Amino acid sequence: MSTARAKLFFAYIGANVRRGRERRGLTQEKLAENADLDLRFVQRIERGRTNLSAAVLVSLADALGVTPGSLFRKAILATARMGRPPIRRGRD
Repeated sequence: MSTARAKLFFAYIGANVRRGRERRGLTQEKLAENADLDLRFVQRIERGRTNLSAAVLVSLADALGVTPGSLFRKAILATARMGRPPIRRGRD
């Protein structure tokens, strides 16, 4: 069972993974592919809802181009929005 302190760090990791993914313009699907992880697992990580191994942490960090330690920095987990994101149309 996870302690309250561990859950806090899961939230930090999730927020940092999401922020890094969005900064690089990656979808969750592309991040999952680059890190060789299941899409649903990446979704749970970004919501701070799952315990992850050191190997997964390193895979995510490599896919994001950051150090594994940077994923532990204090960060606020954004509220999850339900449903699919709107389609973004490029400028022609």
